[in-house]
Amino acid sequence: MKKIIWIMAIILPGVVNAHVVLENQEAVVGSYYKAVLKVSHGCNGQATQKLIVEIPDGFRGAKPMIKANWKITIVKGSLAKPYISHGKTISDGVTRIEWLGKLPAQYYDEFVLVGQLPENPGNLYFKVTQMCPSDKLEWTQIPEEGKTVKDYSAPAALLKVLPKPDENHDHHNH
Repeated sequence: MKKIIWIMAIILPGVVNAHVVLENQEAVVGSYYKAVLKVSHGCNGQATQKLIVEIPDGFRGAKPMIKANWKITIVKGSLAKPYISHGKTISDGVTRIEWLGKLPAQYYDEFVLVGQLPENPGNLYFKVTQMCPSDKLEWTQIPEEGKTVKDYSAPAALLKVLPKPDENHDHHNH
């Protein structure tokens, strides 16, 4: 029994820090955002064969970047929060993006999509599921009030949507 506990002590610290995370975790309201999801391992030594990303409410017009040797499926549906674009109410949009391919467990890769951020500041959570041949990892936990992603073993990828900088201090760097 001691041997098993010792092995777990070595494995767990790496697993705890191996969440699927966004490369840039802050962006300004209303801006176009390039979400780069970093995947640093497979499912307990198995290759990732499918990556499913749930598009958070308020993230508009999501488009995945083409990825060599991966098939992409874009799933559309009713939006929980319709929005106005060019004078029209948009009530349907991309709700999920799926990449199907193969990422061996010992390699790192990035999965990219772009879209426009909501006009209100707050946290957006990208729920990500890694599918492997006989296992899956679900990075879908959203923190309760008063907690952070650090309090969870399988948190969703967090993007902090920040208010626009104070207009008086903006030196018009566009």
